[in-house]
Amino acid sequence: MCAIYCMPIPSGTAAVDRSLLRDDVYRRLRDAIVDGTFMPGEQLKDGELAEWLGVSRTPVREALLRLATSGLVVALPGRSTTVSIIDERAVRDARDVIAAMHELVARQITGRLSDDDIERMTDANRRFAAAVAADDVGAALDADEELHRIPVAALGNQALEAVLDQFEPLVRRTERLRFSGDAHASIELHDELIALLASGDAQKAASVAFHIWHSLPADDVADD
Repeated sequence: MCAIYCMPIPSGTAAVDRSLLRDDVYRRLRDAIVDGTFMPGEQLKDGELAEWLGVSRTPVREALLRLATSGLVVALPGRSTTVSIIDERAVRDARDVIAAMHELVARQITGRLSDDDIERMTDANRRFAAAVAADDVGAALDADEELHRIPVAALGNQALEAVLDQFEPLVRRTERLRFSGDAHASIELHDELIALLASGDAQKAASVAFHIWHSLPADDVADD
């Protein structure tokens, strides 16, 4: 059994505007879990979270329910809400779904990206490589996410985006906790994917996109 810890409210973080949309509250809490601000096993109290964000409890409670559907928190009605322990099977299942979605994106968007899209992906990979070299996990994963979201946004499939929004955070959290500076293979795969998307080889682009995500480790995840 993993211990449940009291939630440490971050200090020095300015409250967000009181007109904050529900989606913004959700994103702030999601990102705090993904980046490790709130660790597995920590209890989340809606009152304290509302005070931290400078909003009422209602959007916080709604955000926690959304996070529960993504598997990032475990909510026990009337009792407590805690950050979920990383579950190997849940991560593997999410990874497989995400890999299939990015494969579909690559298959459908190959040859249709603008020159600006290709340049932005190339720039994101440059920043990814620089962050890997500097062992800056946060910057590396931010650049990686930006790179992969460019073709997704260009395709404009809202149903597909909703699936990614639901399951990607679970995989991103595991990536962040297990990230290694030895990511040179990812840099090369990104370059290959970009070249294939630009060249119009949809079959190969889809295969590389699937491999990039499906090759992420999802086992032997520590339950710290």
